[in-house]
Amino acid sequence: MSSYLFDTPKVQSIPVKGEDKQYPINRIFCVGRNYAAHAAEMGVEVDREAPFYFTKSPSANLASGSTLPYPPGTENFHYEMELVLVIGKPVFRVSAADAADAIYAYGCGLDMTRRDLQLVARAKQRPWDLGKDVEGSAVFAPLTKAAEMGELGEQRIHLEINGEVKQDAHLKDLIHNVSEIVADLSKFYHLVPGDVIMTGTPAGVGPVVAGDKITGGVDGLDPIALTIGDPE
Repeated sequence: MSSYLFDTPKVQSIPVKGEDKQYPINRIFCVGRNYAAHAAEMGVEVDREAPFYFTKSPSANLASGSTLPYPPGTENFHYEMELVLVIGKPVFRVSAADAADAIYAYGCGLDMTRRDLQLVARAKQRPWDLGKDVEGSAVFAPLTKAAEMGELGEQRIHLEINGEVKQDAHLKDLIHNVSEIVADLSKFYHLVPGDVIMTGTPAGVGPVVAGDKITGGVDGLDPIALTIGDPE
């Protein structure tokens, strides 16, 4: 057995409804600009040919209901409400027709973003890591198994700040649906159980400040909640 110089990081995980065991996080993939209205509000064109991706570290995981300190290095910290899917079996170069079979469960997620740092990086054609891969910025509600969710499309996806609706759309507004995303991503990676995919956010993103309470949901899934705390 190997020994290590320092304590190894704990396994990050997400609760699953109806299960005593949790879903372990291997990787977190995020789809960018997957709602046309959000792309428009960000001042960019929609790429309908194929999705594009960025990643978050598993250590960005934070449970719904937590308090997240306002992060360092930003003056424009944004919320993004998302449908999340998780992989339940290994797939590589899978077709869109077969991709749904690889989805184990769905959930609600928040992609919290240092928007000012993201936009600076985007303008300089640099990676988005400082803007997106933020500690505590991948917030997940408990997962619901895919078989219990049914067909996706008409479900409402929404987010509120202190009770005021800020994001309000439907899953049918996704440019690339969940099967297309899994199939496309599997062209580049051997997807395995533990891989989490955040599918993109609708229009209406905006800043939060310390003391704000974020709530949100997708019809048929456990809702999500987050409180923004004071800076550390």
